[in-house]
Amino acid sequence: MEDSAFGIKQGQRHRPLTPLRVIRGVLCLIVLVSTAFILLVYCGFWPAIVLRFFSIHHSRKITGFIFGSWIALWPFLFEKINKTKVVFSGDKVPPKERVLLIANHRTEVDWMYLWDLALRKGCEGCIKYILKSSLMKLPIFGWVFHVMEFIPVERKWEADELTVRRMLSTFKNPRDPLWLAVFPEGTDFTEQKCLRSQKYASENGLPVLKNVLLPKIKGFYACLENLRGSLDAVYDITIGYRQNCPSFLDNAFGVDPSEVHIHVRRISLDDIPTTNDKVSSWLMSTFTLKDQLLSEFYSKGHFPCEGVESELSMVKCVVNFVFVMILTGICIFLTFFSSAWFKFYVSLVCVYLATATYFDIRPSPFVA
Repeated sequence: MEDSAFGIKQGQRHRPLTPLRVIRGVLCLIVLVSTAFILLVYCGFWPAIVLRFFSIHHSRKITGFIFGSWIALWPFLFEKINKTKVVFSGDKVPPKERVLLIANHRTEVDWMYLWDLALRKGCEGCIKYILKSSLMKLPIFGWVFHVMEFIPVERKWEADELTVRRMLSTFKNPRDPLWLAVFPEGTDFTEQKCLRSQKYASENGLPVLKNVLLPKIKGFYACLENLRGSLDAVYDITIGYRQNCPSFLDNAFGVDPSEVHIHVRRISLDDIPTTNDKVSSWLMSTFTLKDQLLSEFYSKGHFPCEGVESELSMVKCVVNFVFVMILTGICIFLTFFSSAWFKFYVSLVCVYLATATYFDIRPSPFVA
């Protein structure tokens, strides 16, 4: 059944949650958690922490390669194992640009599907997010987010401005690959939040949007202000789901979504104004267009100009999976069946990563 006011469909899951899907989902989660942990402890710690004392650029390059191989496991899960159809439309963007991404935030897993686009462009290891700080507190996954330099926020600009600007100041080197993703709505879309957003818009003479929330300007403007000189473009990304919007566990167990549609609009920096007020108007116009685009998607079932990106290569996905699993298996063997020093080493690294993530500790180079 479709709710026309909010353009979403409520109903049965695309695939039933069978015992086989539960078992497969649990195994997938075990693989994703264990590989993240092993890559962190044995492979990621040295370039992300130790090498950073000597070179941020080389630290990011090697860290991006290591965790890019882990991130590539997720599109493999979504597209090849769960058989979720990911359809790209709009502009076909070139590979390996330095970009700022803005996207609508329909559900808690939107940001994961940006990995599907990043993987196709060879940028899976350099994608970073501005995300709520509670996610950085997660064991293992939070540690990965920390070493990949995601920017944690409390979603209160007075508390977040210093952290955001401090981290953005380290992203200016044009030699460092960068995909920085921002969700200007500030939170995921729900009917209740939409009604509050519409009420605020009508009271303040702003566009009344049906499929997205009113965007917030401060975080986006800070990113644009700090990075404009080192960016190649801004990608305006609109995400739509056929049937139900998925949760994290829906993704893991493969019951939803049936299709993810991702529309990409590449925008030159020259087409974006520079002053705060004009950027605010530009962002509001962009989300008004996004709202119209989603209305058309919910009525027609697709975005315009589909088929701009190719399918993921099964061979490359499998080769990456085998590589990560062999490496994980060797390191697990060393941890449990070799010298006690390996256990001691793992314990020390875990203590450091937990502490560094909680207190947001990042080494600075000895030589600038």
